[in-house]
Amino acid sequence: MPSGARVRGRDDEWTDLMRSANAGDGAAYHRLLKSVTPVLRAGARQGFSRAGQSPDQAEDIVQDILLAVHLKRHTWDANAPFAPWLFAIARNKLIDALRKRGRRIFVDIDDFSETLPSEPPPEPLPSVDIASHLGDLPQRQRDVLQSIAVENASIRQTAEKLSMTEGNVRVALHRGLASLAAKLRED
Repeated sequence: MPSGARVRGRDDEWTDLMRSANAGDGAAYHRLLKSVTPVLRAGARQGFSRAGQSPDQAEDIVQDILLAVHLKRHTWDANAPFAPWLFAIARNKLIDALRKRGRRIFVDIDDFSETLPSEPPPEPLPSVDIASHLGDLPQRQRDVLQSIAVENASIRQTAEKLSMTEGNVRVALHRGLASLAAKLRED
């Protein structure tokens, strides 16, 4: 099975070929299928091996995957990368095949490669910024957010601590979070 980096590098090519194929280019469709088939075959063989099944059965699954791609290619979003769509179909077909053989098994999505790097998480705001925005909130919302978000208290504990009902704590929490989110978006 190719590494995730190799598949990621081919995903742009596959995406372009699929766009051309959906626009009516038969040669591009042929090149696409020829390029993805070995990757699908390797993933299917690995999936069958992990399930304790003969990897020789992989060819049937590859054909099922290619047929599903052909029948459902109109559902692919041309603005999205092709590989995740393809590997979702492949994973589901492999799971279906293993279930038909009477054995339930977990199939790791990594069998079909990690296709795209995850986006880095947004940088957290410095606690000083959040603290200054908390100070702008009404007292009740600030107290509830401080108790739940900062001190990790439960709704019930916060209600007891602030002599409020649990329902009022939830309302203050949601209003405080909405106000805080609006203030952070302004910045």
